[in-house]
Amino acid sequence: MRFDVITLFPELFAPFLVSGVTRRAYESKQVEVVLWNPRDFAAGNYKRVDDRPFGGGPGMVMMAEPLSACLDAVLAARGEAPVPVVLFSPIGEKLQHAAIEQWSGSAGAVLVCGRYEGIDQRFIDVRVTHLISLGDFVLSGGEIPAMALLDAVARLQPGVLGDEASHVQDSFNPALDGLLDCPHYTRPEQWQGRPVPAPLMSGHHAKIERWRRDQSLAITSAHRPELIEVARAAGRLDKVDEAVLKKKL
Repeated sequence: MRFDVITLFPELFAPFLVSGVTRRAYESKQVEVVLWNPRDFAAGNYKRVDDRPFGGGPGMVMMAEPLSACLDAVLAARGEAPVPVVLFSPIGEKLQHAAIEQWSGSAGAVLVCGRYEGIDQRFIDVRVTHLISLGDFVLSGGEIPAMALLDAVARLQPGVLGDEASHVQDSFNPALDGLLDCPHYTRPEQWQGRPVPAPLMSGHHAKIERWRRDQSLAITSAHRPELIEVARAAGRLDKVDEAVLKKKL
């Protein structure tokens, strides 16, 4: 798959693409990332990409023309069927695991990273097909959300993680019925007077799995109870699960 990223700060992506386990996805081109700077498509000696907002007010607004010209070049370079054009915006749909799974199996997209006070609405209306938000807060630009999407997609690609089963046990994964993951422990067996929970040391696989499930239920119930309701409505909780939840409550 290929993701074309339109950004005024392509240098921010350099360390991201060569660091950590997900670099395998970018090096192998399982997830190809191509960076584009709209300033290269701006007119005039100063290559201006922003201007004052009509109606007054603080900040600057990214101009539609350089962005549109840049997007035209991206689409021409891809030379394929229509591709999603994503803008990271507070009004977008919050990024969830289900959406990440869809993107991870797609042909990719064009990711538009806004800056300053925002982007000329006319560009959004005419050229953008998808709006995505990381949550109810504002960042200085769309680069961090773009990296978040790329990272989440990259780690789902075959061979990227050291253990193929690693992401299957992630929080929100269908393998966990959409619940939160359980706690994890490693050496030493005792740390500052705190032992590893006994079931994990038992060697009894059924007990270990039951402990992990119980912990997942308890943590989800305490911190994200709406996920319990979703799992219950979908018929993913059995009688033992319900008994554990009732006991914890």
